[in-house]
Amino acid sequence: MKGKIIDGYEFILYDHSRYFEEEMLKRSLDFYYQMDQRRSIRNFSNKAVGLDIIKNLLKTASTAPSGAHKQPWSFAVVSSPSLKSEIRKAAEKEEYESYHGRMSETWLEDLKPMGTNWEKPFLEEAPYLIVVFKKPYELDGEGNKINNYYVNESVGLASGFLLSAIHNAGLCALTHTPSPMNFLSKILNRPENERPYLLIPLGYPADEVYVPKLKRKVLKSVANFYEQESS
Repeated sequence: MKGKIIDGYEFILYDHSRYFEEEMLKRSLDFYYQMDQRRSIRNFSNKAVGLDIIKNLLKTASTAPSGAHKQPWSFAVVSSPSLKSEIRKAAEKEEYESYHGRMSETWLEDLKPMGTNWEKPFLEEAPYLIVVFKKPYELDGEGNKINNYYVNESVGLASGFLLSAIHNAGLCALTHTPSPMNFLSKILNRPENERPYLLIPLGYPADEVYVPKLKRKVLKSVANFYEQESS
């Protein structure tokens, strides 16, 4: 592998896959069509998913860019029925409080088309729960703190990569964010430098799953193009 030293650090030659523009257009459109089929579901089959598949999904998530390449994330993969049950009970406790006082009336109205409530049976039904943790800092061998950078942005990117990988593999997922989520650190006995960021149940869909009939925003409502003016 060709490399060179720049300012005292080792760099390697980047090997980029190149395509003709026609192929690029096709690949970009095919990927859009694939991802446009992705939906969040709340009804999972208990059909087993191979652990090697899960490991590949996490490796894909870890290819995400991060501030100073610190990769400030960790993933807790839960398949234990007893732990899933414990997580569900703790999550439902927080969700009940949210639906009965924490959430504003506007928020509750906005949630009605989603068909959600404080009960979260999918936390036990899905064969796997992946808990994404963010790490504001690392700990060296002596317990000293070493800062990470752009932690929320980095972990958000890794979570996006993970959701794309899950869909690409033919599985389904849900982004679940019970608030607060500190109970996850306690139940899973995570170290002090890890903070729960996202809880993702994943697996195969149940035999019959219904999702809200939604429309995504069209491109012109989410994108602005600043093109060079003609001379």
